Amino acid sequence: MKEIEEKKALKSWQLKLHEVIYEADTPAGKLFDVALLIAILLSVFAVMLESVESIGAKYQLELLLAEWVFTIIFSIEYILRIIAVRKPLKYILSFYGVVDLLSIVPTYLGLFITNASFLRAIRTIRLLRVFRIFKIARYIKEANVLVEALKATKARIFVFLFGVVVMVTIMGTVMYIIEDYDGTKFTSIPRSIYWAIVTLTTVGYGDISPQTEIGQFLSSIIMIMGYAIIAVPTGIVSVELAKKGSATISTQACASCSQEGHDYDAKHCKFCGEILNP
Repeated sequence: MKEIEEKKALKSWQLKLHEVIYEADTPAGKLFDVALLIAILLSVFAVMLESVESIGAKYQLELLLAEWVFTIIFSIEYILRIIAVRKPLKYILSFYGVVDLLSIVPTYLGLFITNASFLRAIRTIRLLRVFRIFKIARYIKEANVLVEALKATKARIFVFLFGVVVMVTIMGTVMYIIEDYDGTKFTSIPRSIYWAIVTLTTVGYGDISPQTEIGQFLSSIIMIMGYAIIAVPTGIVSVELAKKGSATISTQACASCSQEGHDYDAKHCKFCGEILNP
């Protein structure tokens, strides 16, 4: 107990910083989240405007200035997030840590890659700034519920997807055998599997279609199966969403492992066992 109190006393400023940056249960935390949300939306909007040739050419200087302002803001945020946790590497290697890094690195890379032959590469790298849009999910409570539901159903979803892969492989191979004649567009098994995927998902591009009666009959079966298959993952996730939605989840994040999704009355992190910031 003494050791825990000592740790709190030594890191009280970090805990306060963590409370503001990672949580939204306090006025300061809510203000930080709202300000950062606005900055993210404006930065993504600026990236979109830059891609429009007429606007990008006319307001090049203004857009460049805006980009550096946003980059500095997100750089400060990234550094503060690292400082505010006990295990910085956990945050750096996490999904949001990678997204945060991708949102600032492209602008700095543009300073070092100046050769004309790399202009296209720079443009591609800079467009990675659009990954900032993923940062928005961090500040939406419902997004955390969805993430928790997807995590809880990942095993069942994986089994379902594996079954779908097996199905389209078999259907594609069978269709390749059925449509094996001169002039057919089913020229290989991989191409036939592509057709099976397009048909099963009810997309139906129409670039490949069976010509034989047996092939058309098989297509009809796959199309009907497609409607049933689409409903399966929806039902799996919906059931889990109902469970997660009924539970009361706080915005609190663990200062040690950076994991979220704790109950309001939780005193310890359910992932690493660390005492949560009261």
